Amino acid sequence: MKVVLLERVENLGAIGDVVTVKDGFARNFLLPRDKARRATEANLKAFEIERAAIEQRNEKNKADAQKIADKIDGQSYVMIRQAGETGQLYGSVAGRDVAEAVRAEGGKVERSQVVLNTAIKTLGVHEVLVRLHPEVSATVKINIARSADEAERQAKGEDVIRSQFDDERQAADQAAQELLEGGAGQQEGFGDEA
Repeated sequence: MKVVLLERVENLGAIGDVVTVKDGFARNFLLPRDKARRATEANLKAFEIERAAIEQRNEKNKADAQKIADKIDGQSYVMIRQAGETGQLYGSVAGRDVAEAVRAEGGKVERSQVVLNTAIKTLGVHEVLVRLHPEVSATVKINIARSADEAERQAKGEDVIRSQFDDERQAADQAAQELLEGGAGQQEGFGDEA
């Protein structure tokens, strides 16, 4: 199906471009979201008449998105989640969770604007892309931790899972050393025959 784009669409074209797309993509995505119109003669003429207004509306939307991007770009948001000892989350963090965390701090982000190729399933600080407009995006940091203390340590750059294993290994080595020094299994006077 041939359509004329009413806004820039990634990997497709800019405002006013006439492109050929699959029927399902046009019917299910482009047309319902007012990103394009069918490329009929009447629609092309109407588009040319409305082109200035469409471009002006796009510039306004872009400016609004840029204001939001300036506010949230580089910000860090903490999410407290339950996780196992290896750092695997019992659930996962999806785009909806990221959008809710940003909105809780006063940002204006919708779930559909969060770009996550796969859900986040581990503790740590993760960078997430937020596409606010086809031409404007921001990157936020999502700090996923089991507690507020752990989130602070992660924010400083500490790998809490590795340090947890290091602490456990150090405690086990110290316990083993104490057993060797204490002469485990040996008692004074036991086995000494004079």
